[in-house]
Amino acid sequence: MRAANLFSDIPPPAADEHFETLLARPGLRIERILSNRHASPPGFWYDQPADEWVLLAQGSAELEFDDGRRQALAPGDWLLIPAGCRHRVAATGPDTVWLAVHAGP
Repeated sequence: MRAANLFSDIPPPAADEHFETLLARPGLRIERILSNRHASPPGFWYDQPADEWVLLAQGSAELEFDDGRRQALAPGDWLLIPAGCRHRVAATGPDTVWLAVHAGP
């Protein structure tokens, strides 16, 4: 059995977001993402083959979709991003913690 706290062992802010896989199984990956005033590079889009469920646990964030929609997230907000839905991180606040669940191929 493995136990931990989502908010423990957080490394200091860095130039890039920090991705940590918490659990990986065929067709399933759960990760903790740490952001600190990060945004996706200009012109970069995530286009993933699996559905992604994200929960903003701490901080603030705004996602942008390739159709022009924007979605602001506050702590406790979650969003299901279907496979193939192009999106990017428009902005995050300081000390932002996400929980992401990738389900699919």
